[in-house]
Formats: sequence, structure tokens, C-alpha cells
Amino acid sequence: MKGFTSRKAPYLFIAPAIILLTVFSLLPIFVALFISFTDMDLAGLADYSNLSFVGIKNYINVLSDPVFLKAIFNTLFYVIIGVPLVILTSLGVALLINLGKSKLFKVFRVVFYLPSVTNVVAVAVVWAYLYNPAFGLFNYILESMNLSAIPWLTEPTVAKISLILMALWRAVGLNMIIFIAALQGIPRSYYEAAELDGANTWQQITAITLPMLRFAIFFVSITTMIGWLQFFEEPFIMTKGGPLDGTMSAALFIYKNGFQLSNFGYAAAGSFVLFIAVIAVTLVQYKVQNKESDY
Repeated sequence: MKGFTSRKAPYLFIAPAIILLTVFSLLPIFVALFISFTDMDLAGLADYSNLSFVGIKNYINVLSDPVFLKAIFNTLFYVIIGVPLVILTSLGVALLINLGKSKLFKVFRVVFYLPSVTNVVAVAVVWAYLYNPAFGLFNYILESMNLSAIPWLTEPTVAKISLILMALWRAVGLNMIIFIAALQGIPRSYYEAAELDGANTWQQITAITLPMLRFAIFFVSITTMIGWLQFFEEPFIMTKGGPLDGTMSAALFIYKNGFQLSNFGYAAAGSFVLFIAVIAVTLVQYKVQNKESDY
């Protein structure tokens, strides 16, 4: 009896987490999958008898919707530009702070991390003023240098880049902390041996630091990629997807159709297209990482 109890003890400890994961994560996924095959709207939500099964019609319609296709293109733009920028910037900042010997660099950790814990709505209000075409700080600086003002949020491509810059400013801090933690886990003896062999700082970074950070870089790449595929808060608050759907992301498209237009079945279909894309990208990254580990 004692051995049986000891074998079951681990399951009792993880049971609350499993229950929460099932109720608030796994179950909603299956419910959303069912809804994606129906024409659920407000009438269907109020009375399930109004629901009709439409098969894959929602998927066909969403994949042929020009707004959704544009949202997918915008999301890919965010991913292709934003992910490398976040990884390189946060890694660069982490390396500089880790190499610094002064106590001032500890202050820099807080300075770079603060945007990550700042409320996105408050941040968006400040950045909206910075980007304001009439009296914004950025255009004021440009005009003081006799340069033309930039339509930060009024031209589709420039607006996407503007949102990326804002998101980059918010994302660097958290990833920087992850990289600093990984850097401090590298044994100092490796660097001492490299110094004895005459390696300079750059050679130590390329031959020791970056290879030893491969798992941290992989983790940050996965989480950053997923975050940018689900890019929502910045376009929702700053531009509402405009101008001309130029900043519309896939997540914002799903939100608008589900919570503003009440086309729940249509929005659920779009969410599963995005879900499949996230899973596919994650699996590809895992395979690439496994191949690199084999070498």
C-alpha cells in the first residue's frame, strides 16, 4: 500500500496543473475547432438550435478572403523583419551588459527590462504622440535637421515598420534577461583557456559564447516567432489595422470577425489556420535545431 501511494504521489502534485491546462487550454481548442465548422453568430450563441453545420465552408471562405490574405502577408512581414531584429538586438545588449565590469551596467539591465513590464496601452499612448505627424517628437527632430517628415502611421509599409520598432523596444528586455542568464552559465574556465591561447574578445564570442548559447537562442527564436505570428496588441491599439488594412495582422483579423462582427465560426476557422501555421513553424525550428545538435 505504501509503495502504491508513493507511485501516485507525483500525479497528485501535477493534477492541479493538468486540470487547469485541460479546462482552460485543451478544451477551448476543441470547442473552437467544432465552432469553426459551424455558422455560429450571436443568434447561435444565444440558442444552439440556430447553429448549422457548414463543413469546411468557413475555411474555404477565409482562405479566399483578400483581407485575411493581406493579414497573412502583413504577419509574415512582421515575422521576417521583427524576429531577427529582436534576437540580434537582445543578444547584442546582453553581450554588452555581460562584458561590462562597472556597476552602471546593472542599472542598464533595469532600464532595458522596464519596457517589457510596462502596460502596453500606456506605451501605445506615448508612442502615438511620438509618431504624430503634426507635433510628434520624431518628425520634430527630422524637421529640425531639415529632413522631410515621415508618415509613421499613415502609410501602410511605414506603419508596419513603425509598429515593429515599438514592439522591438518592448521585447528586447525579456529576451535580454534570458540571454544574460545563459551567459552567466558558461564556465569562466573556457574564456581563461582561450585567453591563454591568445584569443581576443571577438574570437571568444564567436568560438565560445555563441555555440554555448545555441539552446538559449533556439528558445528565444521559438518564443519570439510565436509571439510575432500572434502579433495583436500594437496594431490593435495604434492603428486598428489601418491604413487600408496595411497593418492588419492575422490575430487582429480574427478578433475583428469574432468580437466585432460576431462571425464566430468564421473567426474560429481563421484562428485554426493561424494555429496550424504556428505549429508548422515550431516543428520546422525543432527539426533544424535537432540537425544542428547532431553535428
